[in-house]
Amino acid sequence: MAIPTSRTKVSADIKINPELCNGCGLCVIVCKDFSLIMENNKVIKSNTSFFGCIGCGQCMAICPNGAIEIHGRELSPDDIFELPEKDSIASYEQLLALFQHRRSVRDFKDKDVEPDLIEKILTAARTAPMGLPPSDVNVLIFKGKEKTRAFAKDFSDYLKSMRFMTSKFFLTLMRPFWGKENDEVFKGFINPLFSAYTDEMDKGNNFINYDAPLAIYFYGSPYTDPADPIIAATYAMIAAEALGLGTCMLGAVHPFIQSGRKAEKFRKKHNIKYKSKEGLFVIFGYPRIKYQKGINRTFASITMTN
Repeated sequence: MAIPTSRTKVSADIKINPELCNGCGLCVIVCKDFSLIMENNKVIKSNTSFFGCIGCGQCMAICPNGAIEIHGRELSPDDIFELPEKDSIASYEQLLALFQHRRSVRDFKDKDVEPDLIEKILTAARTAPMGLPPSDVNVLIFKGKEKTRAFAKDFSDYLKSMRFMTSKFFLTLMRPFWGKENDEVFKGFINPLFSAYTDEMDKGNNFINYDAPLAIYFYGSPYTDPADPIIAATYAMIAAEALGLGTCMLGAVHPFIQSGRKAEKFRKKHNIKYKSKEGLFVIFGYPRIKYQKGINRTFASITMTN
């Protein structure tokens, strides 16, 4: 039985050209599903794979002679490309400088993000690793500040219907069920967040997505590895930084539009196909303010095992 996703529920088909196979065995080494074995110095399909071919493409990418083709699970030989030369790859120092240069930007120039830059961001985000192919990450794009503000206004109105979640009675009732930490988060973060989002929106101040000229929502399906949308969003942010754009991830929208009939109605209105374990909104635009200094960050802990 194949691993199911929202896009396919069947295994990919492995095609091997024995005339092109030189018996190097590299494909057998990289296939961790044990779909391939060596026999008489040639690669053949095995009968002992764990899941059936999942369409990762590793064997097709490693074969020096093009002896293997994968068809299915949204993959074909047309998806193979030559890797860029090593001298075009950023050094660690260059990559670190890019990471250090990125900051969360919430103030943008009144300037649209050009379509070609949006496509470049998506091209980079598509290279993100995934738990299981084919990617089950869905992408929703709000292009133009009119659309981002319209979404923010709808979200603010939606939150008003859920204001009971910040009431003293509700928090007292829920504390035994969700524990001390969640209680502290609701009182110290969620409660003032509701006010910042809804009350300020009524005053004309958009603190939900800051009237950004571009917003992209990365989310999954019921089949998605929870990490996949977050990794794709991260790649998009780094790509945007390299293109001269500012970015900011908005983590507070996704959790509120997942559960209940109102959330389902909200998702349907905005063409969000699925509820998703994890998801992330990212806003993009040309920064109105340039930073001259960075800030060191730390992990909560680093433990080296013996």
